[in-house]
Amino acid sequence: MLSFFKKLFDASMDDDKSDYDMIDLLAYECNLLNEALSHENLTSDEQNEILINYLKRADSQHEPINDFKEDLDWFNVLEPLNRDLLSGKVVILDFFTYCCINCMHILPDLKKIEDSYSVEDGLVVIGVHSAKFDNEKDSANILSAVQRYNITHPVVNDNHQSMWIDLKVVCWPTLIILGPRGNPLFVTMGEGNFETLEKYVATTMKFYKDQNAIKNHQLPLNPAADLLTPNSNLKFPGKIACSKSNANDETPELYAISDSGNHRVIIVSAAGEVLHKIGGKQPGFVDGDLLSAKFNSPQGVSFLSENILFVADTENHAVRRIDLKGKSVSTIAGIGVQGNDRVGGKIGTEQEISSPWDVAVYKTRDMDMSFHLDDESIAKKDIVLVAAAGTHQIWAVCIDDVIWWKFKKYSAGTVVVIAGNGAEENRNNSYPHNAAFAQPSGLSIGGADEMFIADSESSCIRKLSLVDGKVLAVAGGDRNPRNLFAFGDVDGKGVAAKLQHPLGVCFSSKENLVYVADTYNHKIKRIDVTSNHCETCNIVEESKDVMVFNEPGGLCLNPTGDFLYVANTNNHSIELVDLKTMISKPWKINFNTNSVPKPNVDEQIIKAAKDLKLKTRGGDISFTVSFHLSSGICFTTGAPQKWSIKPLNERWSIKNGNGSQFEPNQPLYLEFEVASGCLSDNIIVSFQLNLCAADVCFSKRFALQIPVTFDDEDGLDSVNKNFVINVSRDYVRLQ
Repeated sequence: MLSFFKKLFDASMDDDKSDYDMIDLLAYECNLLNEALSHENLTSDEQNEILINYLKRADSQHEPINDFKEDLDWFNVLEPLNRDLLSGKVVILDFFTYCCINCMHILPDLKKIEDSYSVEDGLVVIGVHSAKFDNEKDSANILSAVQRYNITHPVVNDNHQSMWIDLKVVCWPTLIILGPRGNPLFVTMGEGNFETLEKYVATTMKFYKDQNAIKNHQLPLNPAADLLTPNSNLKFPGKIACSKSNANDETPELYAISDSGNHRVIIVSAAGEVLHKIGGKQPGFVDGDLLSAKFNSPQGVSFLSENILFVADTENHAVRRIDLKGKSVSTIAGIGVQGNDRVGGKIGTEQEISSPWDVAVYKTRDMDMSFHLDDESIAKKDIVLVAAAGTHQIWAVCIDDVIWWKFKKYSAGTVVVIAGNGAEENRNNSYPHNAAFAQPSGLSIGGADEMFIADSESSCIRKLSLVDGKVLAVAGGDRNPRNLFAFGDVDGKGVAAKLQHPLGVCFSSKENLVYVADTYNHKIKRIDVTSNHCETCNIVEESKDVMVFNEPGGLCLNPTGDFLYVANTNNHSIELVDLKTMISKPWKINFNTNSVPKPNVDEQIIKAAKDLKLKTRGGDISFTVSFHLSSGICFTTGAPQKWSIKPLNERWSIKNGNGSQFEPNQPLYLEFEVASGCLSDNIIVSFQLNLCAADVCFSKRFALQIPVTFDDEDGLDSVNKNFVINVSRDYVRLQ
């Protein structure tokens, strides 16, 4: 049996292949090789014999490839690599482009190979970056990608695709294995070929080591990840989400940031205080309490409530649940490693998924209650929608038992595909499982039971009906569903508009617009969802001395819809954009929460009876605080009388924000200005009064809380108020 396969394989190898290009020749020969190796009756020794026989022929017949062009930019090395430096090394050329999720999927495979064979052992992996998008040709952007994905092997920016063209490479990712003199031996295309790659490398290393053809010299390596020192506590933040979506919600306003490069999720107050740091700074896959939990390059975040949020834990291929009140992290979908299932249907952690990039919480009523759709008393069911970039699909995690499209019943915990057939295309269809996506990476629920999708590899925005599953075009891309190269930077309507690898979307119910993180154009754009017209937002940086956006990846609005928060990924920052003025400035996030003045736990909180109301465009607030002391009580002579104002978000400016002395018989005068309405803020002024009576001295610690709301009908441009606080030995209260 073995002799038959050897004869068949040898005869095929001897066929005239003069018309083949190099990559075609390798693919042809490797296909024959894999076919011969796959026969079930072959022993391990027989497989090795076939491989060695192949290598002998390939080594003698395949001429060395051309050397790298001069003057190319290299990363992770101190000097460019060339044939002389690589002589005596087995080299794996990884042709990749950093936008490609399939290229990212093989990085763990390459890391396993590198862990098995070092440079000194004679193996070198070289990433040959051959850009798909114009933005990816820029060496600075490639450097950011190398650092973001922790690529430690040498990478070259083949910005004119000279090596790609030379070898007739046709797809990303493509791996070509070269022998010690630069002669091509094997090729694999696409992802999911680790066992084949491992077998090729092991046989090649042994084959040339037995011939004493391997050299053990070092190379001038210098990992770029070690050079990254962002001027921020954030590192490649991917997405941001707000806990409140409407102006009537009275719960605290929180923001969740996926601090992807630090492998953690940050919870921040509206004032910029960091309340929780969950995970980080090393990757891992650990459930548990907030301090011990681990993530791996998380991206999408979405709140179910002020205490519950979901996370697309991208490189763990999982969806995680964070309970802020219960202080715990759990996994609700995924098994921790990449899956290839394109149907789903299993429960929770039994169901594998692939590279979830964003999540969105959707609330629906059971379809069997559809005739009561206007009855608000009917409880809604929670579903977490997932942009599975790795399989080019939209998945759902059913938090509750639910009857949904076509009256199909899903049990709580079910993880299932709801749209996309798994092909990488820009194909719209009335039937969701006949539609196809191309690396969906951003999700946002719209106002008409629909979800907007940033379909990054087709460079377009699309929408999915959450009533019947219909998939429709919105803006960008091309009418040809297989054309994934219809990118650019053009304002216009529908397909006339051009985007470049957008990663984020955010729906504004206030304006009926979709804001888009047009990532590779380094812009924010907006789409009128009525006309599908897309235009660039002309945003100006407040300081005017830095680039506003650098590959922005995520967006969210504040509850009033007046401010846009932008995860400015490659600038390691969150930008705050005033949508009325289109002025942007970095959001100052305070990681040192111990320095933030807060009401002490033993402080009595005195709440003003009525809200101070301003117009939504903002305005001025001023008020005085006077103290009426009970008979026999006075301020302690010479002792400090302290006050401090709890920090508000950056839309506010405060005069006279704190102090340690004021005239006891004079009112304390405080002034505030807010640029625009930010829903229901609270002004909190903390006091520590030092007092004396006839027989004793004592302190009173309390805080005056003044609610501020914004309303165009009842609000004013300027508010002035006087507060009088009665103080006795037994109580403190407003007059």
